[in-house]
Amino acid sequence: MLLIPAIDLQGGKCVRLRQGEMDDVTVFSENPVEMARQWFDAGARRLHIVDLDGALSGEPENADVIHEVVEALPEMDIQVGGGIRDEDSIEAYLNAGVRYVILGTKAVNAPHFVGDVCVEFPGHIIVGLDARNGKVATDGWSKLSHHDVIDIAKHFEQDGVEAIIFTDIGRDGMMGGVNIEATAQLAAAITIPVIASGGVTDMKDIDAICEVEEEGVQGVIIGRAIYEGTLDLKTALDRVASRS
Repeated sequence: MLLIPAIDLQGGKCVRLRQGEMDDVTVFSENPVEMARQWFDAGARRLHIVDLDGALSGEPENADVIHEVVEALPEMDIQVGGGIRDEDSIEAYLNAGVRYVILGTKAVNAPHFVGDVCVEFPGHIIVGLDARNGKVATDGWSKLSHHDVIDIAKHFEQDGVEAIIFTDIGRDGMMGGVNIEATAQLAAAITIPVIASGGVTDMKDIDAICEVEEEGVQGVIIGRAIYEGTLDLKTALDRVASRS
């Protein structure tokens, strides 16, 4: 089970939102590189970075900061999402050393694009599906589509994406627990890995997500809990290691 710390970038700073609301933001660090190094030193080997400004504008806005993180931590697998909606943006991130590029809004609004970039950049494309009540949201979570999460995930699986990141918007940043049931249902419906996101609070959530690993849940993204101290990342990593 991968435990993946998250860094959300807004104006070059490390922040966290509640339920994706841009006006409900907490700044946790002015230095994302140092924050990333802290999680690496704790034992994390994958990092999740979201360009929040890019998610709204539709193009990378914090790419320079992300490049600095990648350069500072070449041993870390870094996955990046937010505002990645064309091949040039994907290529620029991959050339900079990013391991995985996450497509969200573009994937939902132009599904054919996913198939094209999976061919062009095999092994590097992840799709992030952010949902509320089983329906996929887009445009920085500001719009709710008619797409069912499982149906669209099956489509992207056929396109050749590496994994699906599933976020329950209603729980993101609220520290109310992961939506285990919905995450496990999605993982059981497809053969590619699912990464859970949204709602991790403490060790109970880590134990719960580990229980559905056999369903195909590969990892979990952890945000506010490690910033506010309700979950110690190193302790959690040790717990997961002891289960294997």
